[in-house]
Amino acid sequence: MSESSGAAFGGRRAIPPNTSNAAENDPPTVELQGLVPRGFNPQDYLNVTNVHLFKERWDSNKVDHHTDKYSNDKLIVRRGQSFYIQIDFNRPYDPRRDLFRVEYVIGLYPQENKGTYIPVPLVSELQSGKWGAKVVMREDRSVRLSVQSSADCIVGKFRMYVAVWTPYGVIRTSRNPETDTYILFNPWCEEDAVYLENEKEREECVLNDIGVIFYGDFNDIKSRSWSYGQFEDSILDACLFVMDKANMDLSGRGNPIKVSRVGSAMINAKDDEGVIAGSWDNVYAYGVPPSAWTGSVDILLEYKSSQKPVRYGQCWVFAGVFNTFLRCLGIPARVVTNYFSAHDNDANLQLDIFLEEDGNVNSKLTKDSVWNYHCWNEAWMTRPDLPVGFGGWQVVDSTPQENSDGMYRCGPASVQAIKHGHVCFQFDAPFVFAEVNSDLVYVTAKKDGTHVVEALDTTHIGKLIVTKEIGGDGMKDITDTYKFQEGQEEERLALETAMMYGAKKALNTEGVLKSKSDVRMNFEVENAVLGRDLKVIITFRNNGSARYTVTAYLSGNISFYTGVSKAEFKNETFEVTLEPLSFKREEVLIGAGEYMGQLLEQAFLHFFVTARVNETRDVLAKQKSIALTVPKVVIKPLLLGPSQQHPTRGLKTQNRNEGCRLCRQSRRIYKTEGWCWGSSRGTATPLRTGTRGCCDWGLLTTHGAPPSW
Repeated sequence: MSESSGAAFGGRRAIPPNTSNAAENDPPTVELQGLVPRGFNPQDYLNVTNVHLFKERWDSNKVDHHTDKYSNDKLIVRRGQSFYIQIDFNRPYDPRRDLFRVEYVIGLYPQENKGTYIPVPLVSELQSGKWGAKVVMREDRSVRLSVQSSADCIVGKFRMYVAVWTPYGVIRTSRNPETDTYILFNPWCEEDAVYLENEKEREECVLNDIGVIFYGDFNDIKSRSWSYGQFEDSILDACLFVMDKANMDLSGRGNPIKVSRVGSAMINAKDDEGVIAGSWDNVYAYGVPPSAWTGSVDILLEYKSSQKPVRYGQCWVFAGVFNTFLRCLGIPARVVTNYFSAHDNDANLQLDIFLEEDGNVNSKLTKDSVWNYHCWNEAWMTRPDLPVGFGGWQVVDSTPQENSDGMYRCGPASVQAIKHGHVCFQFDAPFVFAEVNSDLVYVTAKKDGTHVVEALDTTHIGKLIVTKEIGGDGMKDITDTYKFQEGQEEERLALETAMMYGAKKALNTEGVLKSKSDVRMNFEVENAVLGRDLKVIITFRNNGSARYTVTAYLSGNISFYTGVSKAEFKNETFEVTLEPLSFKREEVLIGAGEYMGQLLEQAFLHFFVTARVNETRDVLAKQKSIALTVPKVVIKPLLLGPSQQHPTRGLKTQNRNEGCRLCRQSRRIYKTEGWCWGSSRGTATPLRTGTRGCCDWGLLTTHGAPPSW
């Protein structure tokens, strides 16, 4: 076989991978067959003079397909649903002697059996979920067609041609970018794998381009607005480019399972030069701090332009951009926040905290961590690869935490499977299960090399799992979709089921569950305000009839929200004597000067308290993370003119800051001393009519310590 005839493999002709939506290979405009008489002129036969796609925002194609919000002048439709096109010929079309068809082509190596070359047959009636074109109007030299794509066709940008048959071959229209057609997933089509029945959920999880992402601490939940911007100019092309960059075969781009899995790998840049480079070390040189981003548009456009990872992101940034990717392609998606989210490093479905014999944490042995919060995404789809009942919401996570099949990605994992402990079903269900429902196990590492399980906390992980409510900016609690109520038999059964389905061998905690110490310990931290002293109040209760002495150890650390400690600012050991049936309270004062010099962005004060009952050798352990309270920014939009299609709106910003500098994107800087109010005014012109959010007005507030602190 010659090189010109194509590559060969295993005795068969190999067709190169078809992995680029942007690459093109135009079919010939004339394909002659057999003997052609002298003087043959294709113009003597039926010829196409023009094609109309009805692609304006107000046309029925875009309105009926819910694509009228896209800032794109091409035709954008959703699969499995009919749309209209009109073909003008050089003479009236006669179905008795004329034969033509519409063709859709995608990629460099189109093949009919791969779904990358689609000859659309003319039919008398359209069949649900299948490709077809029906003549709905003939007038003079024009024919109007109702074209329907299959409900499982490839999602992407197709090139369109019209082919006309003559006695001597095929005449085809030449390449015309104006007839390019985007086909997206269709949550409104019952045959589509992403069909979502509830219209309000579709409006929220597909069409809403402004969202709210929750963060902070379980005891101090905060929210930030996020502009998904899935309809903005060039964002659809940027999302298709992400799949091209992944070298994803075009034939798999109609499968939401594959698309979401590829997306979870490509949104992070850990091992594939994906969209966002992560950074959790508080060093953001040559990039943008994660907290400065307010939306996905700039990130995706920069990535498409530079084709290099955009610096920097953390979990909510990954989740926000991934949400844009999914919604833009038509997959229903939402951002989810899990408070006290476990990072199970060794896949044993337990969070193992190793202690020294004096009660201090052994950081060398402790590889697992607890994130104060972690954001991921849920995508809605059927799961024909799993047993019935495991479709619906699927966890997909683009934050690079652990390797999955050779790449940093996670999901899709069925939320229903996670709830019931069926972690044997792909993809990455054990890791997600551990994030929401693992036990916190405290283990003493003895000097002789043995490990003794001392204490167990079955309720710390997955305290609260939330997402944005439908139609509002409030918080919706979805914890019960991931796990049964703590303490119920079903919750323990789910954990036992997960352990049975192939997790690595965990430490034996059975004896710890059965033993009950007479002594109970808990602690609280007074409301922590930035720059002020605070107290840690530790309480001990003796429920027994014996007298006990307790040796307690407190450690205070500055921690990233991921649970990784930066520096210890406090350690104190003390003893407590507990009389029978008594209660005792110990207070540890934390001075502002002890922690202020160690603060960093997204930092928490993490306190860890261990106590050993000397008479019984029982170990008690508790940990908590506290977010410092800081001044809040209030943004008030003011309508300055009469309401019209493109009104001009004024935006007034007010800020009450204690010893801070207020920096605006307009590069005006307001310096304040002590408690004060600052305000600024700007204008914004909405690009579309209707109710709009206003989250693009970002205020970057830097909190510094006054000289007296």
